[in-house]
Amino acid sequence: MDIQTWQLRESPIADADSPAVAIEPPTDEIQVVSSEPAIPPPTVLETTASASEEPTPAPVQSIRAARIATLDWEALATEVRTCTACGLHAGRKQAVFGVGKQQARWMVIGEAPGADEDRLGEPFVGRSGKLLDLMLEALSLKRETVFIANVIKCRPPQNRDPTAEESSCCRPFLERQVALVQPRIILAVGRIAAQNLLNTQQPVGKLRNRVHRFGNPGVPLVVTYHPAYLLRSPREKRKAWQDLQLARSALLDDGAGPMEGG
Repeated sequence: MDIQTWQLRESPIADADSPAVAIEPPTDEIQVVSSEPAIPPPTVLETTASASEEPTPAPVQSIRAARIATLDWEALATEVRTCTACGLHAGRKQAVFGVGKQQARWMVIGEAPGADEDRLGEPFVGRSGKLLDLMLEALSLKRETVFIANVIKCRPPQNRDPTAEESSCCRPFLERQVALVQPRIILAVGRIAAQNLLNTQQPVGKLRNRVHRFGNPGVPLVVTYHPAYLLRSPREKRKAWQDLQLARSALLDDGAGPMEGG
């Protein structure tokens, strides 16, 4: 399936095009960027919600977010799976809550469920999921030792970008997941995830190679490419490997100790 094993070693890993092609270490200067201490509002990525979809009034959103912020894991999962806050619920097979260790050092956050995820109820399955697993294995991690979630819990039709209203409705779920997991490092996978988490519209290429901060007290956050993009553009795997090494360094620099086992 054109997916090669990622290996953690002193020498660079090989590109998918040839097992003998070396991956060069990062040469760009790495900056550490601290954002605002408070969790920012969701980025406006799309403003093309259907005419029948009316935004939820701000006071109602605030009350809903405050209630979600008090939920435990079981209640939160039930809330996600029965949510009708935006129009995406009408077309879903099931909401995709997230999987993994409930209190993990590593938290991986992607965009939204695709067709396979909508069918199986688990994030990052199929070819992109297998590549993500290999990326984690290169860091001596397994899927069950990290927590994996998406910014959006229901599949957008035809895998389109989520609207601002959809992102806003799902934001309290993600914030509560982060609060419950208490990760020591967040890996934002792909453009939509990175832009939502960092409240920006900059492309991945400008957001990677830096350590950002998310929320309060400011969890280190590193941006990398989505596995689906890496499958289409295997030459970018070298940069993704640099991102993984940066995330590992950020975790250790933050005093989290050895990373093996999540």
